[in-house]
Amino acid sequence: MSAFMPGPRLRVPAITAGALDGLCFAVKDLIDIAGSVTGGGNPDWRRTHGPATSHAPCVAALLGAGAAVEGKTISDELAYSLEGKNAHYGTPLNPRWPWALPGGSSSGSASAVAAGDVDFALGTDTGGSVRVPAAFCGLWGIRPTHGRISLAGVLPFAPRFDTVGWFTREGALLERVADVLLPPEEPESAAKGHKTPLLFAEAFAARAATEAGDALALRRHALRHGPAASIELFAGQADRWLACYQHLQDEAILAALGDWLRRVKPVFGADIAARFARLDEVDPSQTAFFLAMRQQLRNEMDALLANHWLILPTTPRALLSLQADGGQIQHFYQQALTFNAVAGLAGLPQVTVPLADGREGPLAISVIGARGCDRQLIQWARTFFA
Repeated sequence: MSAFMPGPRLRVPAITAGALDGLCFAVKDLIDIAGSVTGGGNPDWRRTHGPATSHAPCVAALLGAGAAVEGKTISDELAYSLEGKNAHYGTPLNPRWPWALPGGSSSGSASAVAAGDVDFALGTDTGGSVRVPAAFCGLWGIRPTHGRISLAGVLPFAPRFDTVGWFTREGALLERVADVLLPPEEPESAAKGHKTPLLFAEAFAARAATEAGDALALRRHALRHGPAASIELFAGQADRWLACYQHLQDEAILAALGDWLRRVKPVFGADIAARFARLDEVDPSQTAFFLAMRQQLRNEMDALLANHWLILPTTPRALLSLQADGGQIQHFYQQALTFNAVAGLAGLPQVTVPLADGREGPLAISVIGARGCDRQLIQWARTFFA
């Protein structure tokens, strides 16, 4: 199945030569390209919206740096998924493991990069929509610090957590794209760099069913270049923190999309429809409680990562079969949200690194760094996992 939206391939030449001269990239169908309709992976959204009048700033920056657009890519419907299936446009191929899902919601962007159709691709990441497909497709991927890249011209899903991220096959290109898209790092962020102490989320590794087989094997692969102290994330209360993330995400979805959902009554695939139906259960009286809970985590993570890098599995399992049933998909979705809620709730940058490609699947790891230290995080990950 193609990674790209059906119909003629959307191509936009570079505006000027620059740091990315001669490269081509794909754009997730949640991000505006002037003159085309941003469809959000759903025909009803596409039907009820007109063409974009300008490029999203992230697209314009890349075009201005010498890169050219080579197509819009399939997205899971309105980004409300982590698996990579789309009931209307199909499931993009996982080029390295064709029997498996590519991961979502930036499924087409990951597929296009893994297949070599483009040099890099833009996606969006709210609860893991770049990090999960990067892991599933054996790619480098980044969710930047929340707010570091403009969301103008990006279909709003849950702006409280939404970010623009990107995929590459190599760490060097991840860094080159960062130099174009990310603003200069603040002096206080730069002062947090050059750290070496590592923390390893042992309990998360123990929950991850990876190709390596167990938590000790994952630790050995991830930390073959240096030791790390163990840390218990969420203090044994993962379910409470997942409830916090899901409430705040769903409340933000209602604020961004609720009017459209009520007015249009769009048709979704079964798994996506069930998630949108859950929005009816959101209790606004709980929002203040969960916002305070999120602030607690942000404070704790800011203090922790002032002097450490945090290493953890990107996903709870190496891959998810194309034949996975609804129950398996929902279980994966809940577990993957738990893993990715750490950076999401705290608004921190997270880089996914492909450690190894095996016959049965990839082995991926993630590193989370301090707020605003996105470039340093990429540089450190490239060096440590070289």
